[in-house]
Amino acid sequence: MIQPSGALETILREAANLRQKGMIDRERQLLDDAVARFPADPRARNARGMRALADGDAVVAADNFSSAVDADPGEPALRLNLATAYRAQGDAAAERQALQGALDIDQTQFVAQLRMAELLQRQGLASQAAAHWSAVVQLAAGVADAPPAVTEAQARARAHLAEHNAAYEAALATQFGGALPAGESARRFRACVDHMFGRRQVFANQCAGVHYPFLPADEFFERRHFPWFEELEASTAAIRREALALVESGNAAIRPYVRLDAGTPQNKWTALDNSLEWSACFLWEYGKKNDAVCALCPETAAALARTPQSAIPGKAPSAFFSVLRAGGYIPPHTGVTNTRAIIHLPLVVPDRCRFRVGGETRPWREGEAFAFDDTIEHEAWNDSDQLRIVLIFDVWNPHLTAEEQEQLVNLFAIADRGIVAPRA
Repeated sequence: MIQPSGALETILREAANLRQKGMIDRERQLLDDAVARFPADPRARNARGMRALADGDAVVAADNFSSAVDADPGEPALRLNLATAYRAQGDAAAERQALQGALDIDQTQFVAQLRMAELLQRQGLASQAAAHWSAVVQLAAGVADAPPAVTEAQARARAHLAEHNAAYEAALATQFGGALPAGESARRFRACVDHMFGRRQVFANQCAGVHYPFLPADEFFERRHFPWFEELEASTAAIRREALALVESGNAAIRPYVRLDAGTPQNKWTALDNSLEWSACFLWEYGKKNDAVCALCPETAAALARTPQSAIPGKAPSAFFSVLRAGGYIPPHTGVTNTRAIIHLPLVVPDRCRFRVGGETRPWREGEAFAFDDTIEHEAWNDSDQLRIVLIFDVWNPHLTAEEQEQLVNLFAIADRGIVAPRA
């Protein structure tokens, strides 16, 4: 803002004193004198405009605020005052233009976003208002020790957004004949709708090892990519018997899944380090078959042999029984490469068990296989009082061509020779 002269500062202080004493006529005369003496100073114009607003003279207020904006066009507060004057005149178009001018200077202007949202809401432009109500919510969330006025505005914004979203979703359902599409074929569309309405987050791949570009970052792969699932699921009962026999016998091959190196700093895995809360029994591990376990689980080994497991020496396949004890929890984490899909065949699933990948949480269902991309953040809960057991193994990402799979095998083979060191 342009700095006023010492004389103007004195006049404005005196006008403020007169206002506090209730001597409004003298204040008004003093401010008129200030404008006459300093017609291009935004402080004088702004003070006279505020007096006019208090007098209910919106025309004089707008004239003075407009002059103040001309004198100091980079100050958003002056444009907010101008918008107030235009609102008092009932000139919605001019009010909107003034508010937009303030936002063009600073999109983080809380009051400008709030008043633009209120204006558009009054005009019945709910969809346009929603963008500004969203800004109000976000800006209010960043205010430490928010005063009651900010908290109240945020609550109003959320209420308007909820109403807008409900109306939008109802209209969308009507567009589709009464209800949004359902089923696996509509899964991505529903995720789009949920993300648009702020009900879910969209997660990206986080690969600790090889990240293969341009593969779809899909949380759960569509079942159609795995035509062999039905044959695998048909073996569920036999696989379950073998898994339970291992667990009930206390076989030494069942070991803690998390085993941190000595000296590892405290992290999210510390609570599970060398703990049987989450344990595993491997039939295949990093491309090596566990003959002893496979001999005890011939039906499981045979079922795995009928699946298109990836074969990468020293890296894949891996296949194991994952055992999560009652009350167990596996914290959010991501895998090493998106070149694979992780398969779950649920074997023993008590109530209150669930599994999240990205923005979608599902219960396991015994005998119902699914595939997911483990480079998207995932976590698991067993809130029951019983064991949960799942057969887990990996196959190629279904979006890779056979040629790409062969190229990757060669890539990993070179890595094993110590020339480069990506991980699978």
